[in-house]
Amino acid sequence: MHEWMSDNHQTPHIVVDANVEGVVVPVQFVKDGRIVLNVSYSAASGIQIENDGISFHARFGGTPMSVSIPVRAVLGIYGRESGEGMLFGEEDDGAEPPPPESDPEPTPDGPAEPPRRSHLKIVK
Repeated sequence: MHEWMSDNHQTPHIVVDANVEGVVVPVQFVKDGRIVLNVSYSAASGIQIENDGISFHARFGGTPMSVSIPVRAVLGIYGRESGEGMLFGEEDDGAEPPPPESDPEPTPDGPAEPPRRSHLKIVK
């Protein structure tokens, strides 16, 4: 996603759960346990995106800092210009998600149940 956004002139931002063990981010910018980081090539130098984590160097309020984020702490990625991207589920216990429920069958007595609301959140 990061590469695709960069190739399409979007500025990739990631939403990070700052409470996950191993997260190294500027704590003064953490709000409600989360932080949004600009991970564009122009904002993050030496960016390394690997299977187990993301690391880079950046300036926060003029102060240089090395940032390290385990992949499990990344809650989503989106393009700043469009707001489009992906959100990833928050799994507290590491258990597998429940199997998807089948669509309700309409009954002759009335309409089917209304569709359930999505578990996805809009990130702006």
